[in-house]
Amino acid sequence: MPASARLAAPVDLPLHAGELAVERALTALARENRAAGDGPFFCGAGAYRHHVPASVDHLIQRSEFLTSYTPYQPEIAQGTLQSLFEFQTQVAALTGLAVANASMYDGSTGCAEAVMMAARVTRRKKAILSGGLHPHYAAATHTLAHSAGVETRRLPAAIDDEAAVIAALDTDTACVVVQTPNVFGTVTDVSSIAAAAHAVGALLIVVTTEAVAFGLLKSPGEMGADIAVAEGQSIGNGLNFGGPYVGLFACTEALIRQMPGRLCGETVDADGRRGFVLTLSTREQHIRRDKATSNICTNAGLCALAFTMHMTLLGGVGLSALARHSHARARALKSALAAIPGVEVLTPRFFNEMAVRLPKSATVVVEALAHRGILAGVPYARLDSRAGWDDVLLICATEMTLDEDIDALTVELQREIAA
Repeated sequence: MPASARLAAPVDLPLHAGELAVERALTALARENRAAGDGPFFCGAGAYRHHVPASVDHLIQRSEFLTSYTPYQPEIAQGTLQSLFEFQTQVAALTGLAVANASMYDGSTGCAEAVMMAARVTRRKKAILSGGLHPHYAAATHTLAHSAGVETRRLPAAIDDEAAVIAALDTDTACVVVQTPNVFGTVTDVSSIAAAAHAVGALLIVVTTEAVAFGLLKSPGEMGADIAVAEGQSIGNGLNFGGPYVGLFACTEALIRQMPGRLCGETVDADGRRGFVLTLSTREQHIRRDKATSNICTNAGLCALAFTMHMTLLGGVGLSALARHSHARARALKSALAAIPGVEVLTPRFFNEMAVRLPKSATVVVEALAHRGILAGVPYARLDSRAGWDDVLLICATEMTLDEDIDALTVELQREIAA
């Protein structure tokens, strides 16, 4: 090592230790975490706590699933291809669009890829991002788009900015990205945005961070979306400290050749027997690196499989029932919050998440309640410090939220507000 590259002193880390000592130290650190199941839990903001049947975890740990990787001689791995084909079929049905790919890394990178795809299709270099788009999704999109020379115009944070989105459209716009339910929980019928976007030759990209909402709300395809992107974590996948997750991506049939990632198709072999093939993957980096149009060069296979297994167990009726149960718990939460003096519920139409304004810093409140064993939600300022909404708290309820959890939250929230 040349002297110029050497450190003048040891790095700021503990010196070496034996295995037992390291295990004890790391265990002590792990105990400082509070798991979602340890008490009342109201966090959402893009990652949601739902019940995952034990059968899902059992099945994905079978060796033929757990060790599988997207194959480079794909036709050999018929089981892997079939599971991905089933996944695609489910995603297409949920989003109401003609075709879906074999998954993305997560919802945020899927959103970025959708903007890049729209720029290729329209040959334009500007994307309008709704003020209701999750700030992390907006940041991931800006990072990728900026490197490719695509301008991203992010509108100011807003509980509901349908009119502002339509007003921002012009003939230079490649696409408009809207989220429903948005980061504040607001549910929007984006049909009018779709019409306005199409009138100027732009594409509509609809983002959904809570996949269970598909069981109750209009699908993006029904509302005129050209591309739908979603985070599929809610179905089949636990919170897992933020990952790994699974991105859902679907589009109209006219756009299929510009879709990122890979696509599995159904065919027949020489004897007429049903089989599966890797139909589209020619734009990926591992095949045409110098001409790659996508940053995606694999898929979240195991998480996609968990999604497919859970969806298969639920079926359409089960997903609808789960969505209605989550919405009912959120209605109960809203009623309890609205009755607390000084708390204002900001979200007009919601699925299972809402934004509330508190009479003091949301960060201070969340920290105080965490010390009392309640994870009360996510301060919006933690996602977007530039907005200046320090008193806004994002709070969520799912079928996992019990009446006693809501009671505990309201008691401690009133106590903290009065302090």
